[in-house]
Order: sequence, then C-alpha cells, then structure tokens
Amino acid sequence: MAKYKIEIDREACIGDNACCDVAPATFEMDDESIAIVTDAAGDEADTILEAAQSCPTEAIILHDVETDEKVWPEG
Repeated sequence: MAKYKIEIDREACIGDNACCDVAPATFEMDDESIAIVTDAAGDEADTILEAAQSCPTEAIILHDVETDEKVWPEG
C-alpha cells in the first residue's frame, strides 16, 4: 500500500532525473524527459520523500494517502 499520493507538476519538471536516481522503482522519465510515477509504492516511503526533496524545482508533490495532508513541498 502506498503511503503517498504522488503528483508531478509537469510544467515545473526540468528533467533533472534526480528522482529516478533516488527512487528508480517509483519514478522514470517519459518520452518528453518529464518525470512520471510508475509505481507509487515501488520504493520505501522514506526513499520516495527523499526523491521528492531531491527535485531542484519541487515538481514532486506528496500527500499522505490516509489524511490527504500535503507532506512535500512544505509551506
């Protein structure tokens, strides 16, 4: 079961690939070099959070599946 609902802001994604490097079982790049989610539960929750935090443009938005609270980015 996934801990996070993961959204990708396609406008903000610059194709840095950091999320794929950190959590390769969750993220990959599509044909336009934009991150996509391949499996929301592919990596451990801590790894998915680390991947989101590694994004230089904060294009990965995480919400807690149970509470729908926004976890990342903060603020």
